[in-house]
Amino acid sequence: MTPTRKRRLIAVLLILAGVGIASTIAFYSLQENMLYFQSPSDLAKQPIPPGRQFRLGGLVKPGTVNRQESGLATQFIVTDGPREVLVEYVGTLPDLFREGQGVIARGSLNESGLFAASEVLAKHDENYMPPEVADALKDSGHPLHSGDDIENAE
Repeated sequence: MTPTRKRRLIAVLLILAGVGIASTIAFYSLQENMLYFQSPSDLAKQPIPPGRQFRLGGLVKPGTVNRQESGLATQFIVTDGPREVLVEYVGTLPDLFREGQGVIARGSLNESGLFAASEVLAKHDENYMPPEVADALKDSGHPLHSGDDIENAE
């Protein structure tokens, strides 16, 4: 092998090694920052460690919304039928937030099992339910409301 070919081979191998290392670092960095969707039944099957961020979705259980008189803290239960998770959110809830409707909350569980939400999203019109929530409810056997239109969910 000539010295020129040897230098080219070394350069190509170094470039491939650099691309491989960069790809590995990017993959692990993205993996840590992804927010997975979980339903209350999913959490019962495979618990998520306290402090790890994820999205929790389901229906706001009727009769469970408890707003503090002083401050912006609100507690409510998110259910998918068979399972429930207590959620606490400090902030202004969306205008469309109400009991019995689909909701997705972003946050993490604490050591006691309370879901501390940093963001709460509610459905945006009468015929929409977030696809993840609709799928989770369907998987758990929870009956969907007659007005819920999963076919048109975007």
